Amino acid sequence: MTGASADRVQINRERLLKRFLSYVQVGTSADPCSDRYPSSAGQWDLGKLLLAELRALTIEDACQDEHALVWGTVPASNGEQGPTVALVAHLDTSPEAPGENVQPQVIQSYPGGDITLPSGNVIDVASCPALQSMLGMTLVTTDGTTLLGGDDKAGVAIIMELVATLVENPHLVHGPVKVLFTCDEEIGRGTDKIDLEKLNATVAYTLDGGGAAVIDEETFSADAAIVRFEGHNIHPSIAKDRMVNAVRAAADFVAQLPRETCSPETTHEREGFIHPYTIEGGVGSATVELILRSFETEDLKTYAGQLQETADAVVQAMPGLKANVKIVRQYRNLRDGLGDLPEAVTLAIQAFENLGVEYKSESIRGGTDGSQLTEKGLPTPNLSSGQHNIHAVTEFACLDEMTAAVEHLVELMALWSQYRS
Repeated sequence: MTGASADRVQINRERLLKRFLSYVQVGTSADPCSDRYPSSAGQWDLGKLLLAELRALTIEDACQDEHALVWGTVPASNGEQGPTVALVAHLDTSPEAPGENVQPQVIQSYPGGDITLPSGNVIDVASCPALQSMLGMTLVTTDGTTLLGGDDKAGVAIIMELVATLVENPHLVHGPVKVLFTCDEEIGRGTDKIDLEKLNATVAYTLDGGGAAVIDEETFSADAAIVRFEGHNIHPSIAKDRMVNAVRAAADFVAQLPRETCSPETTHEREGFIHPYTIEGGVGSATVELILRSFETEDLKTYAGQLQETADAVVQAMPGLKANVKIVRQYRNLRDGLGDLPEAVTLAIQAFENLGVEYKSESIRGGTDGSQLTEKGLPTPNLSSGQHNIHAVTEFACLDEMTAAVEHLVELMALWSQYRS
């Protein structure tokens, strides 16, 4: 199967950079404490900006729906009848570091070595060895006081530049291309408002991966756990043999969980973990919140069993204490659903090969919106978008990698236009 590589187009790097810089300056931090959707007003604002740009590109069905999601369709090129491909990126940024008043810094022709940001924070080569392969490239950082927001505004900019490229170059072959910009991915709500019937795609790709030329075709399977301890509070002066301290119970529970193994700080590669990340409460009641992660879905049942056994042991050691363990399903390994349409991966690989680009297939120690979309029946691998050091004030993006991602999408859309089930 051949693609568009014979009809290569020059991607407009400067326009791509301009897009990206404008997007990251719109604050869109997700708010995990909000019960609104989206959780922050900035996501509406960025969506409105994208909607205006899509309409300026003559995308006739472009719209921002009642949930702030932005939709649009690039019609198939003349004579093409291929399946509909959806491209997805999220508007929100992580709440784990400041995301407002972003001051992007552009480094033209990176000379190598550590990068000292205006704040004094340093992006050092030792902790980010990928910098060694970026000599002469254009990098975008912040001033070191905020996130950049490349996760996932790099993906947003790549998709928007692809739309512009397809519209401006009608000789490029492609089937219908749907674009979808979602909200609140960073707080686990990214697919909550996606109408798959409205999307009506055969395959989708999230543009939410790090680095360049990587296909993420496997993710963790994930559950959350909420363990609640009910004690008995009474004035400390008369507490002997009467107080049941739920705070101590929660502390004992966490202390008995695996620490040297099966914890995020002691695992890597394909190892799963149990991660307690919040303890809240008082003497009368205390809650421990945890996440459970493994590439093997069956392991989640084992982890849940460990939590129950540990909670039971704490209860047994503290008369009068009660405990409840609640498991909440989150998402499942991307791999489990991609087998229904293996071309979702094989055509992405072929697009890299047609371009003469060395690629890597990776497993993510995390999840993407694609994990949930795939589980719902829409195969959705994750592709690179040139982002690095995500969720940190040392975050940066590489324009050269973003440009290459647009080129890859052009080729991938051409390959899908020839696909017949």
